Amino acid sequence: MAEEIKSLDELDAVAEGTPAVVETMTPAEPQRDALGRSYATGKRKDAVARVWIKPGSGKVTVNGKEMSVYFARPVLQMILRQPFTVAGVDGEFDVMATVKGGGLSGQAGAVKHGISKALQLYEPSLRGALKAAGFLTRDSRVVERKKFGRAKARKSFQFSKR
Repeated sequence: MAEEIKSLDELDAVAEGTPAVVETMTPAEPQRDALGRSYATGKRKDAVARVWIKPGSGKVTVNGKEMSVYFARPVLQMILRQPFTVAGVDGEFDVMATVKGGGLSGQAGAVKHGISKALQLYEPSLRGALKAAGFLTRDSRVVERKKFGRAKARKSFQFSKR
């Protein structure tokens, strides 16, 4: 077994024989297209959202409609605003999103995921706040399939002894 090192001086003496590997952390470069926009894809349940963000007045357009028209429920509108409030950039970016599949709740989650990823690509310094809030992680929960011999995914038919 190797001998035990008990002090930093002993560690330096052992390390002098080996070349030191120094990793430098370079800040991530912002990813923007020719029009100054950042693009990301967000997913939730069966919904997939393509999201473009650019500096602006805070206007959110989903499938060609205003956010308040497409997502009429206030809860869904709040879900879309969450990444901006966490990152502290309320009203600084315009969002243009197209979303397909799933229902309204899944679509709102997909747009939120896409906005978070696009914000992080536009301004890499916002990554820490968005990641801490859990907005950059894709929510992988999907509907469980129905099994044969059962009423639904897990529910069984009523048991009859006779």
